[in-house]
Amino acid sequence: QVQLVESGGGLVQAGGSLRLSCAASGRIFSINVMGWYRQAPGKQRELVATITSGSSTNYADSVKGRITITRDNAKNTVYLQMNSLRPEDTAVYYCNCNARDPWNRQGDYWGQGAQVTVSS
Repeated sequence: QVQLVESGGGLVQAGGSLRLSCAASGRIFSINVMGWYRQAPGKQRELVATITSGSSTNYADSVKGRITITRDNAKNTVYLQMNSLRPEDTAVYYCNCNARDPWNRQGDYWGQGAQVTVSS
């Protein structure tokens, strides 16, 4: 089993910055993709950004140029640096990873969510 613990959410004014962190722990042999998704009130969960173990990244069009995803493979940690935040970025941000355990079983895991609120 893999646990994901997120930190770094909060309240910020429009134009401000926040950095989210997510650390994975548990019976991990390897982690392929790590990513961030978000869900605003009344909306479906949507992709924000993903990053592979080889540091290939993918971003939603709405965040390109403002948000950067990075990871530290040695620490099984993924980060989301969010700049030039807008009120429409307000959502609960969820960390996700696809991991393999020492017995070669693969699973998809989610964090508990971190609230990000951007005031206008």
